[in-house]
Amino acid sequence: MTNAIDGTTATTWDIDPTHTEVGFSVKHMMITTVRGDFSGVSGKLELDPSDPTSSSVDVTIDASTIHTGVEDRDNHLRSGDFLDVDAHPQIRFRSTRIDGTFTEPGDTFRITGDLTIRGITREVTLDAQYEGRGGDPWGSERVGFTAEIVIDRRDFGLAWNTALETGGILVANQVRISLAVQAVLQPESAVA
Repeated sequence: MTNAIDGTTATTWDIDPTHTEVGFSVKHMMITTVRGDFSGVSGKLELDPSDPTSSSVDVTIDASTIHTGVEDRDNHLRSGDFLDVDAHPQIRFRSTRIDGTFTEPGDTFRITGDLTIRGITREVTLDAQYEGRGGDPWGSERVGFTAEIVIDRRDFGLAWNTALETGGILVANQVRISLAVQAVLQPESAVA
């Protein structure tokens, strides 16, 4: 079996949350990097290798599943100072355009779409890579992609900060987001 995505039909793939990682990193006190992730991710990929421009991505993240390894910090990130998960329980990304191809492992392409955080939607573009395709031990077909983007958190209403006595700020404004997505082919998804 090849790792290539082949064929001339569009297919639907469900994101596997147990094999998908949505991570982020941000500078803290301007001297160290704090890393975290979200475990509650779901969504669909509509893939058409013969016409990548007609493909699409729709991802939803449960904002309350943020995890940095420090409970007090996680609770602060869930609060109104940051994600405000009580009022805005989901982070959402919906693609509007895909540029490039993803037929062979290693192919790189760009995904442009609408990212909504804390109820604010902005257009962003992710740099993505096709990692491969293969069958799993349970008879399903799987596909993998990675993607990265750097956003300014203030663009999404995440403006809380504290000035440091030594100069600078407690939390950097630039946030690096990285994704490693694995999705499962839906057997009835192929269309002519």
